[in-house]
Amino acid sequence: MSDVVNLFSAAGERWWIAGGYAIELAVGRAFREHGDIDVLLLRDDQLTAQRILATWEWWCADPAGVLRPWKREEILPDTVHDIWCRPGPDEPWRIQVMLDESEDAEWVSRRDARVRRPIGRLGLVSAQGVPYLCPEVQLYYKAKRPRAKDEQDFTEALPILDGEQRRWLARTISMVYGDHPWPDRLREGAGERDGG
Repeated sequence: MSDVVNLFSAAGERWWIAGGYAIELAVGRAFREHGDIDVLLLRDDQLTAQRILATWEWWCADPAGVLRPWKREEILPDTVHDIWCRPGPDEPWRIQVMLDESEDAEWVSRRDARVRRPIGRLGLVSAQGVPYLCPEVQLYYKAKRPRAKDEQDFTEALPILDGEQRRWLARTISMVYGDHPWPDRLREGAGERDGG
């Protein structure tokens, strides 16, 4: 992951490690294998990926589920949220850049515009100086259709979530996804972590 961090750190734009690595950074230790490294950019900063990975291949995932080459300087439509990147055609996909929305100084969830927070509260920074997506926001995305690795990420992150994070995540999952098993588990300890 350090090579990806070095590449994006030189960009000067806002970015965050996302996905399972974000959960591991929040927990403070590695606990599972990863296929690639997820990086979150705000949509307004999407061309940063082309600048940083200038010699790489970039492919965007169109809504129909088809990967297509992302043309240089192309501004992707709001319906495209994922860009797959690799050093060359015979290399595996190494980085998945995810695009999220913003409005003024607020992050706006691409899944539901009611879900918002100040951009300054979207991420945290590890002891090593690595910016990463807040665990409650990453888990909100993972909650849509949790796979085994998402369940593992949730279980590992649960003990480190404070009461405010638990309440936000439980409320947001219920509002966006409806009936879901995670909010009950989140509420079990929502007042214990912060004395409330």
